[in-house]
Amino acid sequence: MLFTISQRFFFDAAHTLRREIEAEGSRRVHGHTYHAEVSLSGPRDPATGMVLDLGLLRQGLAVVREQLDHHLLDDVPGLGTPTLENLCVFIAAALPADLQPRVSRVRVWRDALGDSCTLDLPVA
Repeated sequence: MLFTISQRFFFDAAHTLRREIEAEGSRRVHGHTYHAEVSLSGPRDPATGMVLDLGLLRQGLAVVREQLDHHLLDDVPGLGTPTLENLCVFIAAALPADLQPRVSRVRVWRDALGDSCTLDLPVA
């Protein structure tokens, strides 16, 4: 049996974005509250009954959140252009190495705008 567990977090950050439409507002520094959810998939450990202790996932997400929360996303090393798509990839890659093989999905969204992006990954 394959199980999927997930944990959410949020961060507030500013950025700029060069684009063709809604260009003027996007090019100025502006901010959002971002929400993210990371899902891990795998078998249940017979000894613990868990895919992974959710406390370990929360610890890993705290490391990622620290790199994003109250930062100018344009300046975050390894993020690239601060799009929702790149945030999904960044979050998956910034997790501790022992969690990365189990990451099956990363979703990032902005409630205020109704925007979201989901990255689905094959589980190793």
